[in-house]
Amino acid sequence: MKKKNFYILAVAFAVLFSSNLFAGHHGGEKPMKKAILLVAFGSSEESARISFENIEKRTRTAYPDVPVFWAYTSHIIRNKLAKQGLLLDSPEVALAKLSGEGFTHVAVQSLHTIPGFEFHDLSRVVTSFKNMGAFKKIIQGYPLLATQEDMERVVEAVLKTIPKNRKKDEAVLLMGHGTHHPSNVFYTALMFQLQLRDPNIYVGNVEGYPEIPEIKEWLMEKKIKKAWLMPFMSVAGDHAKNDMAGDDDDSWKSILTNAGIECEVVLKGTAEYDEYVDIWVDHIKTPLAHF
Repeated sequence: MKKKNFYILAVAFAVLFSSNLFAGHHGGEKPMKKAILLVAFGSSEESARISFENIEKRTRTAYPDVPVFWAYTSHIIRNKLAKQGLLLDSPEVALAKLSGEGFTHVAVQSLHTIPGFEFHDLSRVVTSFKNMGAFKKIIQGYPLLATQEDMERVVEAVLKTIPKNRKKDEAVLLMGHGTHHPSNVFYTALMFQLQLRDPNIYVGNVEGYPEIPEIKEWLMEKKIKKAWLMPFMSVAGDHAKNDMAGDDDDSWKSILTNAGIECEVVLKGTAEYDEYVDIWVDHIKTPLAHF
């Protein structure tokens, strides 16, 4: 973390000197120039483009007068994409570029699902640029799940996007990524509120409670015979294709199938559904309203 903080400060200092931010020495205040920076963890999967294109399309439709830019927080993903000839910026580099191009007001929209490690790392980047005076205003938008209103909207989104041919006595398992950050509680809170509406919907995680062994036991206690597996991540990437739907013995599909539970797989990330994307897009309103 110390290395990352040093890098952020170095970039911010570079911005200050390279983009003529000392307005008093360079002809007065700059006119307002707004930008939206969409920040995702990122994905090297080809299928991710569908999700991210949908987010960008709905963002541009909602805010047609504000240019939209992208950044990925994962350096591993950025390196993989670079080898494929696709260059994606980190949030630090993207913000440095925006400052250098004369943008004065930036809405940094997190495309994360919960306010976990990645969201708070992004917050530190935003705070660093704010403290260095790189922009007149820079404000970060909430991830998908941040407030009770978000929770209620996500519950509705889940209920609307469950396959229509699923029967009420069949389970629906949403696979989240999970985290060791305290914000993992958002997943269990979501499951609680979903089960108030439909007791056979479960939210589990790859890394964090509840995991598939607990969920399997709950399904067996209720004598569930069939389960629909759906990713609760913006992109149906590696976790969805392998940890959830793969053929290895430790995948969700294999574990449940071996327990006598038939599985149906839906490989669509949440960002492929407008019901979820519109929550992220609406979160951009708050930063823009303060410009």
